[in-house]
Amino acid sequence: MLQEIKIHKQIIGKLSLISLMILVVTIMHYFTGTEYSNYHGIYRRLYYLPIILSGFWFGIRGGILAGIAISAIYAPHIMIQWEHHPAVRLEQILEIFLYNIIGILTGFLSSQINYQRLRAEKNMSHLSESYTKLKEQADMIVEIEDQLRQADRLTALGELSAGLAHEIRNPLGSIRGTAEILYDSLPEDHRHREFSKILINEVDRLNQVVEDFLNFARPTANPQTEFKPDEVLREVIQLTHQQTIKNRIKIHWENDSIPLAVGGAIQFKQVFLNLILNALQAIQSDGDLWIESRLTESEDIILTFRDSGPGIPEELLDKVFNPFFTTKSNGTGLGLAITYRIVQSYCGKISVVNSLNSGAEFMLTLKPTRLSCLSKDIDT
Repeated sequence: MLQEIKIHKQIIGKLSLISLMILVVTIMHYFTGTEYSNYHGIYRRLYYLPIILSGFWFGIRGGILAGIAISAIYAPHIMIQWEHHPAVRLEQILEIFLYNIIGILTGFLSSQINYQRLRAEKNMSHLSESYTKLKEQADMIVEIEDQLRQADRLTALGELSAGLAHEIRNPLGSIRGTAEILYDSLPEDHRHREFSKILINEVDRLNQVVEDFLNFARPTANPQTEFKPDEVLREVIQLTHQQTIKNRIKIHWENDSIPLAVGGAIQFKQVFLNLILNALQAIQSDGDLWIESRLTESEDIILTFRDSGPGIPEELLDKVFNPFFTTKSNGTGLGLAITYRIVQSYCGKISVVNSLNSGAEFMLTLKPTRLSCLSKDIDT
């Protein structure tokens, strides 16, 4: 509306200027005596200015109307004041003819220029739309290629993990049982009793690694395909409450109401637990963890986990979801890989960046149940 008002004012301003120019030149013609023929010659040429401007601003219609208007205004001056000068009057009549010719030519050329300009703008608009679509398609192809590479790695690793876990778990049970027998049979003051305890602890740690392999290879089956993110998140925060108090870490959670999301509560409890524990380990002590939730315009559910830790080196950001990649001395590198696999299996997305202030920021995108992906895409 404001743009239309602005254009309307511009048109009125241009028409006013053209009318004023015609009026001024006409007054000079009628109030200048015929003895000043040189001045009249100049005035006649001045009429071309409003004609050219009218044709330039309003096209061929404007040029024709300006030529006709000036001809009608100037004709009485020729007939009345120059009737005793037939030769001069003939020249001035010819000038009227030229007024109209110039108006038509100027308007035609202006219309052609405007047509070519509009055509170029339209072509530029089409090119811009094509470029945007090509860019979106290129980004989508890159994203799909990344997902395919990740899926290939996960599939191969899942098959390998399943086989290795099966072969390792049985001997581990025997080793732990033997170590417990040795631990119980040795007196408390025996120097080898401590070594038996170390053996049991290391077997438990190795068993946890095997358990991670199995979880990675075969995520826990769960027929549930929808869950309440805020309820699951509340349970996970409660589970980690003691650790946050011990390490003097504050969790700031904006508990906004968000709809049901596609996924299983058990799997996403593991996802949230992995993300929160990862943040707590990065902070170590005396820090903050911010958890925020929101809905996008497309009604996707966005959950962000931002910590006040040291962040992730830029060269490692693309590797954090790769299996076995870890910066921790005692980590297996499977926590975030399992998280990535669970989120992807429910049509979600997860990404990580370094926040502007400090620390890492994980962004989780989930689908609300009313926008659920096809059931065949959910691999539980």
